[in-house]
Amino acid sequence: MERSIFTALIGGLLGITTFGGLAFVGSAPGSPAAPASRAEGDWRLLDPIAYENISVFPVVSSYSQDTSPFLTLEEGLSTGEVAVREQGSESMVRGRDGRPVYLPQPTTGASVNQLVLINRSKRPLLLLAGELVSGGKQDRVIGKDRIVPAGAPPLPLEVFCVEHGRWTGSSQFAAAKTIVHPSVRESAAVDQAQTKVWDSVRNGTNSKAAAAAPRAQISTDNLQSAIAGNGRTEAYEKIYESRTIGVSIDDFVDEVQRRFSEATSGLKNERVVGVVVAYGGEVAWSDIFASGDLFDHYWRKLLRSYAVEALTRPTYRQVASRDNANDFLRRLNGRETQETEPGVYRWREIKEGQLAQIELDALQPKPMTLHRLLLHRTS
Repeated sequence: MERSIFTALIGGLLGITTFGGLAFVGSAPGSPAAPASRAEGDWRLLDPIAYENISVFPVVSSYSQDTSPFLTLEEGLSTGEVAVREQGSESMVRGRDGRPVYLPQPTTGASVNQLVLINRSKRPLLLLAGELVSGGKQDRVIGKDRIVPAGAPPLPLEVFCVEHGRWTGSSQFAAAKTIVHPSVRESAAVDQAQTKVWDSVRNGTNSKAAAAAPRAQISTDNLQSAIAGNGRTEAYEKIYESRTIGVSIDDFVDEVQRRFSEATSGLKNERVVGVVVAYGGEVAWSDIFASGDLFDHYWRKLLRSYAVEALTRPTYRQVASRDNANDFLRRLNGRETQETEPGVYRWREIKEGQLAQIELDALQPKPMTLHRLLLHRTS
């Protein structure tokens, strides 16, 4: 990777800015691509699991990386090895000897779009865009995939608000066991705009097809009524909790999961490492991981997020084309942007037409692509 960046620099094709130990790189189409840690031929697409207006294509592989060295956000927050705090608050975490350690934050006050994260574990921490942390003064979602090394100093963390109307409470956050649905993840991870994030929460989907034919099981009015709750705060998690939306998300998820389990139970020498997801006949999204274990950890939360998206889209019961789904396994050829923390991780985004591909590479303990997201952009 270092050689490809050096070559691109000599060719005058890259612009680099360094800030806080991160290198930001933009490359033009046709410049040397970062080498993929996984050959495309290692993935195989199974037949789709179809239910109502969603089609889920399992992605399987006979090859799996060892992802056990990495800690997930949910695990870290649950054990106390990871702490998330409002900016400007005095953070208390437990040291390895069990005694409290206070970490004052040198800033004037809390910020909507920035929190402070402390990784006190002995493992690098994996963060995925769209993971929700609840508490503090407002619920927030992680803005970008990244890795936080073990023992790192308190990290200023880019986030987006998904709860309007509340700016009170403790400085502490907890694991919400929730990943926001694809339209909100797109607004955070690709658009990186707070106004678009909140529009996606309120409207449910960014899909233009849904706007043209708004027949969905969760209407925009019901969705907005659900998140408004008691009128004093508008919280994303109420989508899953409120009866106002008129349908059971859990029932939808349970049925897709039952069919998914049946379709993947007979695998031999292969593991499910990801999925390609379609709504009606439109292939829209894919999440693929470096191992079956990592996929299993996120799968239930991801499925719930896909279900919300499905329920806010038109109810066309059309199964997507396998050829179109296979297209989501290829590497895009377009403008590439990179962000690197040397020796820790590399994040890269490639855009080709309406498609966007985001990959997170771990650089230690050995190079691997931990997570790969490819989506059909709605904006």
